[in-house]
Amino acid sequence: STLVVPFCIAYSQMATTFIVQGTVMKKALGYIDAASMNNADAIAVLFFGYVVGNVLYPELAKRDIKIPTSYKFAFGSALGAMAIGWALVVEYKIHRTFEATGERISVLWQAPAYMLIGCGEIFAVSAAYEVAFTAAPPSQKGLASAANLFFIGGLPNVLCIGLYHACQHWFENSQGRAHISTLEDYTEAHIAKYFWVLFGIALSGVVINVLPSIKNWLESVEDQAAELVKTPKPTPKIGKHLSKKKQELGGIGKGILLVNEKEPLMKTKKHQDYLKYGSGPVLYKHGSMRAGPTLAKKKQKTIKAKAWHFVEKLLTPRGTPKGTPRTSPKMATHNEAEEG
Repeated sequence: STLVVPFCIAYSQMATTFIVQGTVMKKALGYIDAASMNNADAIAVLFFGYVVGNVLYPELAKRDIKIPTSYKFAFGSALGAMAIGWALVVEYKIHRTFEATGERISVLWQAPAYMLIGCGEIFAVSAAYEVAFTAAPPSQKGLASAANLFFIGGLPNVLCIGLYHACQHWFENSQGRAHISTLEDYTEAHIAKYFWVLFGIALSGVVINVLPSIKNWLESVEDQAAELVKTPKPTPKIGKHLSKKKQELGGIGKGILLVNEKEPLMKTKKHQDYLKYGSGPVLYKHGSMRAGPTLAKKKQKTIKAKAWHFVEKLLTPRGTPKGTPRTSPKMATHNEAEEG
């Protein structure tokens, strides 16, 4: 996840520097302002997410082409650098238009920067979530996902705060004040220099992720995770049982043990007796439980006993002492026939 930090620094500008730049720009259509431009990022994520997931990746899979994860990070960082580059273009246009006519430009000029950031999320952030979950051991997937969230959202924001304080004098007007909400004060600041620093950081993410050593290291991590999934460890009880059997049988009994392990459980005498007579639940090799017919028979007996108790209660005359033995209908009929 640390490999996507340069892109996430560019991503964080949507809530900071892009808003500062948009406040001195003219509203589009009378109501679209700088805060509304975040919708361009959401639209781009929906559109490019569908195209990449349903068109690009399936076509590459048909041709047996797999994009390495580090290259996805690099491509996402490149899109982030392009977004910062477009913000630089907008910055210079703001200055030139103000110097020429004193007017403001439309806030829609920022739309390509937001859309480039949204497209970069599809490659960089989505791949980071995938690697953090799939490459982590089963017992540490929650920890890996939490660390991924920190490197995507927490750490980049902390670095942006430190970077802003280091470059704070670039956000001041000619009088040394940081209030640059008006177009006149904004043009006196040097925010373009800050954008150049961000552009260099985003480009560093591209350079780092295309290095062969980074690519090979990420592929080795993913291969190790895939092997763990293919060859899961046996449960402790099974492993302990097998080791004990091997010790008891010794070298000669190893072949017998292997033969017994290959035999299906359904063919054993014990299991056939269980199916025929029932002896309670049976623990299979894969750890599942199966209820035998014994439980069903017990349930039937319980239902019959309750029904018979209800019938006896109805046939017993009122006022009969509790200790008096009850006669079943069959016995009563037999006794009356003998008396007759």
